[in-house]
Amino acid sequence: MKNKPPYPITSVDHALHLATLLQQEGPLRVSDAAERLGVSPSTAHRLLAMLVYRGFAEQRPDRCYEAGDVLRPVATSRAPVALLRQVAIPRMHDLMAAVQESVNLIVLAGTEARFVATAECTQTLRVGSRAGRTLPAHLTSCGKAILAAMPPDDVTALFKGSDDVDLARLRRELALVRKRGFAINDQSTEAGLVALGVAVRDSSMCPVAGVAIAMPSIRFHRDRIPGWIRALAACVADIEHDLELQ
Repeated sequence: MKNKPPYPITSVDHALHLATLLQQEGPLRVSDAAERLGVSPSTAHRLLAMLVYRGFAEQRPDRCYEAGDVLRPVATSRAPVALLRQVAIPRMHDLMAAVQESVNLIVLAGTEARFVATAECTQTLRVGSRAGRTLPAHLTSCGKAILAAMPPDDVTALFKGSDDVDLARLRRELALVRKRGFAINDQSTEAGLVALGVAVRDSSMCPVAGVAIAMPSIRFHRDRIPGWIRALAACVADIEHDLELQ
């Protein structure tokens, strides 16, 4: 499992985080960037200037910054990422405190599952933050949960022609996810990591995201799945309720 290095370079981390925000969430003002990174506006401005210099960002006429050419050739998500973060993160921290495992918020971007935010637990052996990463949706717990909540024809259209996906097998797996109400990633994307995912739906019952509990495989026991799923489902229900109020 990948966790934060013991001697992180803060400026590099800030620059990479900022580039990820521009790519995944859209244009930012200097003040927005400063708030998200927890730095001064002058520091955020210098970071953005360097990203512009290297082609990772561009400044628009309204003085906002947006993703540059280096960051653009990626699938975009239709999910309201900024709103999801605002609503979901407090609920994710509550869930993390209850289960003492890390919790991820994930959206679908094309055929990829994009990690939007992580509530990282404090256990010594834990799954670290995955915010900003993308993985094949058909392998991740949340990716499968979201795909299972979509119309089957939409899933077929999404993966049609893909040499990496056995569509018939995926259909069978998604049918099982729909029956269970949750999805499992048992070390499909990373050795030693297991995750349980449930889809988040909007008021029209369309899936907009997923929430997952992620843990080291050494702490995963199948007899504990019902308790984890009850806590996860309650968290998702709270997020859906809060989304309706926005």
